[in-house]
Amino acid sequence: MATFTKELLSGSTNGRGIKVGATSTPGTTIHTADGTATDEVWIYAMNTDSSARKLTLEWGGTTSPDDLMEIELDAEAGLVLLVPGLPVSGSVVVKAFADAADVVTIHGYVNRIE
Repeated sequence: MATFTKELLSGSTNGRGIKVGATSTPGTTIHTADGTATDEVWIYAMNTDSSARKLTLEWGGTTSPDDLMEIELDAEAGLVLLVPGLPVSGSVVVKAFADAADVVTIHGYVNRIE
C-alpha cells in the first residue's frame, strides 16, 4: 500500500515563499522531485507588483512548449493556484522565471507518494 506524506517545496526555506528572482532561463528552483518517489506538486503564486506579470514554470526542462507553462498574474494578485497536483518523479526539477525580478512569490507543497 502506498504512503503519502505532505512535504515542503524543496526550494522553500522552512515553508516560506520562494521569491522568483530569475527573469529568464534557467529559472529560480522551486522544487526537485524525490528520486525514488512520486511528488504530487501544488503551486500557488502571488504578484505584489502594481502591473500584471508573466510567470513561466519550467517543468523539468526548457523546451517550448513541452516543458513550459506560462501564466499571466494580475496586478497585486495573491495565491493564485497554478499547479493543481501534477505528478513528477525521477529528480525532475521545477523552476520559474518572471518578466520582472522579485515581485512574484511561489508557495506550495508536495504530497510525496511512496
